[in-house]
Amino acid sequence: MIDLIKRLPKAELHLHIEGSLEPELMFRLAKKNQIEIPYKDIEDVRNAYNFTNLQTFLDIYYAGADVLITQDDFYDLTWEYILKCVEDNVIHTEIFFDPQTHTARGVAFETVITGIKRALADAKAQYGITSCIIMCFLRHLSQEEAFETLEQALPFKDDIIGVGLDSSELGNPPSKFKDVFKKAKEEGFKLVAHAGEEADFSYIYEALDLLDISRIDHGVQSIKSDELMQRLKDEQMPLTVCPNSNIELRVFDNYKAHNIKELLDYGLNITINSDDPAYFKGYINQNFINISENLPLTEDDIITLVKNSFRSSFISDELKQQYLDRVDQAVG
Repeated sequence: MIDLIKRLPKAELHLHIEGSLEPELMFRLAKKNQIEIPYKDIEDVRNAYNFTNLQTFLDIYYAGADVLITQDDFYDLTWEYILKCVEDNVIHTEIFFDPQTHTARGVAFETVITGIKRALADAKAQYGITSCIIMCFLRHLSQEEAFETLEQALPFKDDIIGVGLDSSELGNPPSKFKDVFKKAKEEGFKLVAHAGEEADFSYIYEALDLLDISRIDHGVQSIKSDELMQRLKDEQMPLTVCPNSNIELRVFDNYKAHNIKELLDYGLNITINSDDPAYFKGYINQNFINISENLPLTEDDIITLVKNSFRSSFISDELKQQYLDRVDQAVG
């Protein structure tokens, strides 16, 4: 099974680029930019990566992002993730970035997007990896601030395919951002949103009905509503599930308790992703391996999960078919 996982070409649809900041790069950039970070060494950072819930993770996540200042910093951050893609056979990636995390510190929106875009262009040129960029609003901030961020993004519409919603879920329902998502859709952006990770399944309904999204990020709480499960199956709404994240943030007690096999067997359109891999102990292959070693997944299940990611991506139908053919070729 592990050999199959490594052999299959993959797409990743739920990856926060700031969440791929490895401790080694964090320290290197902190030194270069003369930024104080609350850790004395790399081991100290890794020891801090023991979370009890989403908020305890976010506190460290935002502190780590403080070291990102220049266009080259964002290039280096993205390039290190691309090298992980090469290692894990990811041939298409749709990455999230959080502009408000950076603009609040005085880093220009253009600095962030340009650094990321340069690295993705080099990834295409050197490795043939295709990519899309999705800008996320921070849900613990106001909708007014999200509107300001949307305005900042408009000059870069050619570089940003969609908008999403992330950060502290509890107490910040999708309905809080109904108007800004409506405006984003009018501007031509694809729409996705984190929903049903820690908060209950009502957040998934809101994301579907009020935000009119094309993909649900996480969505594992959907299993608590038979009606919602049937709707998700009927609509084949993609769920970008992140197993390592769910375990590290205590959404499930352990991998054997994860519901991904149940969701898949029900007929939902499930994909596997790494979320914030530097913090959650592994990139996409490790997520596949962890669930395959702890749940009764078949080889056909693994192939289905991989194909679902390509089918649920924001690339052309022609490119989707090319990539699906490559999966079939790898299966042999």
